[in-house]
Amino acid sequence: MIKTVLFDKDGTLFDFRATWGGWAASFLLELSSDDQAKAAQMAESVGFDLRDRSFEEDSVLIGGTPGDIVRQLLPYVPGVSAAGLVSRMNMMAASAPQCEAAPLLPLLAGLRDRGLSLGVITNDARAPAMAHLRAAGIAGLFDGVIGSDCGFGQKPGPGQILAYLEKTGADPSETVMVGDAPHDMMAARAAGCHRVGVLTGPSTRQQLAPLASAVLPDISALPGWLDRMEDARHNAA
Repeated sequence: MIKTVLFDKDGTLFDFRATWGGWAASFLLELSSDDQAKAAQMAESVGFDLRDRSFEEDSVLIGGTPGDIVRQLLPYVPGVSAAGLVSRMNMMAASAPQCEAAPLLPLLAGLRDRGLSLGVITNDARAPAMAHLRAAGIAGLFDGVIGSDCGFGQKPGPGQILAYLEKTGADPSETVMVGDAPHDMMAARAAGCHRVGVLTGPSTRQQLAPLASAVLPDISALPGWLDRMEDARHNAA
């Protein structure tokens, strides 16, 4: 029986392309003082097409932490410290308008009404993640939000998930991680959790299916999957 649902943020709760394509272009142009050639070089270094506002499959902007992204960009902004650039990026990211992958408030409230514990496990920093959840009016529905800067590592490592399980006392066999990327699935598998992939991020069904217990179009299909899991449990009893 599933009792805990953990969500990735970008590409899962919020549609990745609709949210971050425009933001990445704006951030790089601002960082380059609107020097198009320099911005294009910076974009290439992080796996982003500035003209099309699209992401390469292995772009650090997809699965990397703020620190990972800054390490790629720092050579293009001499005189700026890594900590300063991380702070600047987090501030801009916190104010980025988010496009919900599905109407979040009724969906998450419905999951809470089922008695489920909800959490967020993200490779984003915690402060911008909390800003996005508050802006969507859903921050209070989560029992914990763990970012890559919370001291438990980052996905695909299981440290963030294990920290959440330890904090809440949740059983990994009764926990599902919902995410849009292979690193979400790998982290959940290493932690002993169920895994559900969604297609509202850059990854394809073919990339997620070998790693996931199920692949859904988006998180609006999650209640139906939970019902099927419960039916299968009763039928097996």
